[in-house]
Amino acid sequence: MQKLLFNDRDNFKAQALFIGKKINLQTLENYGCLATMPIMITVGEHGCAVLLSYGAVVFFNLEPKEKEAFLTKLSSQVSEAFAKPETEEVEMHLNLIESERVREGKILLHEFSIERLQIVADILAKSVVLSHYETSLATVFDQIEPFAASLQREHRSRRESRELLRQLGTTLLVQHKIVGRVEIIDKPEVLWESPQLENLYLRLEDEYEIRERHNALERKLELISQTAQTVLEFMQHSSSQRVEWYVVILIIGEILLSLYDIIFKG
Repeated sequence: MQKLLFNDRDNFKAQALFIGKKINLQTLENYGCLATMPIMITVGEHGCAVLLSYGAVVFFNLEPKEKEAFLTKLSSQVSEAFAKPETEEVEMHLNLIESERVREGKILLHEFSIERLQIVADILAKSVVLSHYETSLATVFDQIEPFAASLQREHRSRRESRELLRQLGTTLLVQHKIVGRVEIIDKPEVLWESPQLENLYLRLEDEYEIRERHNALERKLELISQTAQTVLEFMQHSSSQRVEWYVVILIIGEILLSLYDIIFKG
């Protein structure tokens, strides 16, 4: 029997935020736990929140002041909090007639059960994570373009090398985040217990284009990585060539000095 929430309401707002790189869920205290995998707790007078360890939180039926108070209290558990968290908001509507889906920007559900809200939270959380990295990778794309153009130049600075290494590090971190920890294209564990809700999950996944956006990010990450590696290889090759020329010049200089000694001092 699925536990129902918000029995006195037929609509409310849900909001997802990507607030930091990690939330320590092991030290949560003084909250009523409604469910696990993912963790859902009671917040405020009539609301609840789903917390994801990779840094996302999804609120259901909370007033702005309640959200602000909760985030302030949660801040000590957040690692590397973002100054401007990515956010996404949607209206939840109870609709017993139509199929469970997104219509006109609203999510229609047959009932506000914990399991359904966990699935909604999973999709919204993944969506804000994708939005965050879509924005950051767009910036990286703009920055790496001049480095790709530098392949046509003979001289490249050490600063460019260091910057490219930083871009490679950023790319690898994003790959680790969205593939390893967030597991964007993996289905939530709640579906193991409630397989009848898989159609709802698939409809929401399709509506928010989770797989398509993930694949697009993967392609950009691969292109950024390949471009940066190629430029670095050219830089290293150019550097090794310079060293070789330095050695040749030293050898020639030594030979000339020896000839000078032989001719003018011999």
